[in-house]
Amino acid sequence: MAGSRPHDLYRLCSDRTGGPPRGRAGRQPTASRRGPHPPVPVTVPTPSENTLMALSSALLDTRDEGEILRLAMGHVAAAGPYTAEAGYLRVDGDLVRCPRDRRVHSSAVDRGVRELTGQDGPVTVPGRPWARALGLRGQEGLHGYLVVTSRSRPSESERSLLATLVRHTAAALSVACTHRRRREDALELRLLREERTALQERLVSVAAELGYQRAVHGLMADVAASGGGEEAITRALHQLTGLPALVEDRFGRLRSWTGPHRPDPYPEPDPVRQGDMLRALAREAGPVRMKDRLVTLIRPHGEILGVLALVGARGETDEHTVLALEHAATSLALELAHLRDLAEVELRLHGELVDDLLAGTDEASAYARSEAVGHDLHRSHYVIVVQWSNRAADDSFAQTVGRAAAAVGMRSLLTRRSDHVVLVADDRPDARALYEALSRETGTRSGTIGVSAPCESLDAIPHRYQEAQRALEVRRHSLERYGTTFFDELGLYRVLGPGNDYRELEAFVHEWLGQLIDYDSRHHATMVETLSRYFDCGGNYDETADSLAIHRSTLRYRLKRIRDISGNDLANVEDRLNLQVATRVWKIVLGGSG
Repeated sequence: MAGSRPHDLYRLCSDRTGGPPRGRAGRQPTASRRGPHPPVPVTVPTPSENTLMALSSALLDTRDEGEILRLAMGHVAAAGPYTAEAGYLRVDGDLVRCPRDRRVHSSAVDRGVRELTGQDGPVTVPGRPWARALGLRGQEGLHGYLVVTSRSRPSESERSLLATLVRHTAAALSVACTHRRRREDALELRLLREERTALQERLVSVAAELGYQRAVHGLMADVAASGGGEEAITRALHQLTGLPALVEDRFGRLRSWTGPHRPDPYPEPDPVRQGDMLRALAREAGPVRMKDRLVTLIRPHGEILGVLALVGARGETDEHTVLALEHAATSLALELAHLRDLAEVELRLHGELVDDLLAGTDEASAYARSEAVGHDLHRSHYVIVVQWSNRAADDSFAQTVGRAAAAVGMRSLLTRRSDHVVLVADDRPDARALYEALSRETGTRSGTIGVSAPCESLDAIPHRYQEAQRALEVRRHSLERYGTTFFDELGLYRVLGPGNDYRELEAFVHEWLGQLIDYDSRHHATMVETLSRYFDCGGNYDETADSLAIHRSTLRYRLKRIRDISGNDLANVEDRLNLQVATRVWKIVLGGSG
């Protein structure tokens, strides 16, 4: 597109050569009757380096390349006894003259400049013993030339000042060139977008001329290229078929719906039935009718990412509808694969940062990396550990946790470990919101979440991670093992957390439970577990018996045996407290080991 438009610089150059030059006050100079006189150079007092710096600022503030060259030529005398004979700009590979006034010997100067082939060198200007063509170069290459003459040979300091002026002019041209290209690119992009929009509006008429199949293919390709996402694709499918179009993920949860009669709320999927449906669709080569839906898989490279369906397709479906559905499924496969790749890249970047935070890392580096991924680590944060019994802690589950966290308004970074996912969130999570969102995402409530105390500095994150793990472990070993537990609500369990001397804890457990542990080991009994459940149930016989699935009389017998074996009386307040703490340590800290 850019090549088809006249270059702005030709206009700039021609505008400035279309009339006679003006004097300082804007008056037209008077020509002598005897013929044109050579131009009189503007005399400027010898400047200091501060003057050149002021000129440099003016040059850099100018976005017009022709104006930059004019300014440089107008101030060349500030560097010494110089006269600017001509200026050239490189336009589409050619040197275009952009003079500030007309010169008698312009053709000879033009030839001399072109013969230099991009190098600095002398040129011939009659009446000037010293004449040089100085290249204006930037990182992009040669921008043009400044042809300077002098009636005397310049001194070393005057040459240095001239070289400084040339460098400043070249730098200003580089900046102006960059801005011009950006404007041209923006214009080209806008024109492309306008053309694309116009093409989209003409698709309906094109369909009648080129046939339905070509129209569908063009529409889907154009929608995919427009970046509208799956909503745009389902909208196009709905417009082509007149039927509501929907996209579900591979777990059966609705991603998008275009058209009327959307169920509210959308039915919760049955994992078993969803798996059966996906297997049935995978065995077929194309769309399959299921009740009132025409369904096809979204499957790039053999991996199932979801399903696309048309709702209300009863009776025989015409080939145009099937064709539109197949084209839409192809476009969606590319779109969802792209979104999955982006999610994996984001997950990896977040994961690397969180891994370093959990292990301990340099604060300055962590702050810079968090800003790069759009997260503010300067706020107070919480470490959250998520574990679901029926889901491996793979990338798929990590993305599920990320979606659920975003759905409840959590701003967080995320990584995964071998058996759990870790979030570093900038606010205290709601006690139930994240758990409920994950239950909906996974289709099961068999999950546990541990939340640390607030973290005010980055170097405290590793310790807060241990707290979140402790909270998760306490929840997993409690009667209600599924849900969310906060470390700052653990009470006694905070004392039994990481950092304590395990040898002292083991000695304490052995003192109060050693005989029961030995008895269980010899007789394959569960005396310690029975005692632990008894305390968990607050000493309630019925609840304890139910949790152990034994009869009440069996429980009474076991508690009597516990008193006999251990020599401790459960009716004694001191013994009861120590036994309860010992069972907690045995279960939570020592993992219930012997």
